[in-house]
Amino acid sequence: MYSHIMIGSNDIARSKKFYDALFTAMGAQPATEDARGRLAYSHNGSRFMVSKPIDGKPASHANGGTIGFMMKDAAQAEAWHKAGVANGGTSIEDPPGLRPNGAYLAYLRDPDGHKIVAVARPAS
Repeated sequence: MYSHIMIGSNDIARSKKFYDALFTAMGAQPATEDARGRLAYSHNGSRFMVSKPIDGKPASHANGGTIGFMMKDAAQAEAWHKAGVANGGTSIEDPPGLRPNGAYLAYLRDPDGHKIVAVARPAS
């Protein structure tokens, strides 16, 4: 359904440090940077991008929005969460852990305030 997700950042170098750590914890490669300075991460057929806003105004996060990253298991979600906190992210919501629906969730705010979550669903 989606070709990519792009979020804004006010500090691309800070975002690169943060998201490189998260994507490495997921088993992906660090970002590639294009001629405009945008960061691109590719993993499991999906693309996630970070850019300074094209209109030149400050980047801001979506109130009520969350971007979920699929993890292979709870251990990978926990490593992702720890990498995020160690690289400028803030742990939010309930602590990482198993939820009543059987999914393991680990929520963070990135350095620009975007709400993201690692999701490890139970095997079907």
